[in-house]
Amino acid sequence: MNIEEAKKILGREFGFTVDFANMILQDLKLSKDAKILDIGTGIGNLAIMLALNGYKVVTGEPEEDDSTYAKQDWLVNAKKVNVSHLIEFKHFDAKDTPFEGNTFDAIFFLGSLHHIEKEDHEKVLKECTRISKSNGVICIFEPNAKGIKLIKNFNASHPDAADPSEYAKDFNLSLRKIEGDFFDAFTFGGKWNK
Repeated sequence: MNIEEAKKILGREFGFTVDFANMILQDLKLSKDAKILDIGTGIGNLAIMLALNGYKVVTGEPEEDDSTYAKQDWLVNAKKVNVSHLIEFKHFDAKDTPFEGNTFDAIFFLGSLHHIEKEDHEKVLKECTRISKSNGVICIFEPNAKGIKLIKNFNASHPDAADPSEYAKDFNLSLRKIEGDFFDAFTFGGKWNK
């Protein structure tokens, strides 16, 4: 199944982010055997998009997170588009994951960094650099001003977006920011400060 067919099945909420995220994914040119981590599963949009591209994905949320974002049934959506076999769900805390160092070729966040306490962002990014391969990439999608305004129309208490670019120098990471209609992509790559 392709992305367009999945958008018809999964609807507007999937389509809201998938085209931009897919464009960034194609630009990254990851090998088809890349080990990929999706931090903050939510309704599964990013994990599903990655799986529709043929990638096997590990995704997860903290077990103790009982927010409406973390407790959504991503598996139902993955089954609707026949990709559940490519997605492995694990409970984990992004600040202290259960993964070995130097494991992932790519680590993604789709609208999830701003749901993590701001004082923990540095710990989360440090953990990402630990579990990322030395030539790996960390890609963080965060809503921009237009995206936050739209989201807050449906949920006024939704947190403001995070700005991951403020951590690039702290971790000696190269940064590329690509602006989208509702989300911006912050792609970190290069040699990690382990």
